[in-house]
Amino acid sequence: MVRAKFKVQSVDAKEDGSGTITLEPVTSGSEENDAFYKWTPGGSIVLSTINADAVSQFEVGNEYYVDFTSAT
Repeated sequence: MVRAKFKVQSVDAKEDGSGTITLEPVTSGSEENDAFYKWTPGGSIVLSTINADAVSQFEVGNEYYVDFTSAT
């Protein structure tokens, strides 16, 4: 498993409940963030969903752990 820490840069919620969430790796703000930035210096995640409940759980500026685990 690989764990990264990302910060929400934007949330584009539509009236129909769909939305797009854009996240980028954390870069500073705490010792933990400095450590994550050391190993994940760049990149982005863009999530598109039609689930209004999912869209509502993301707030601009909030940080989230992202775990990558092999599906095989």
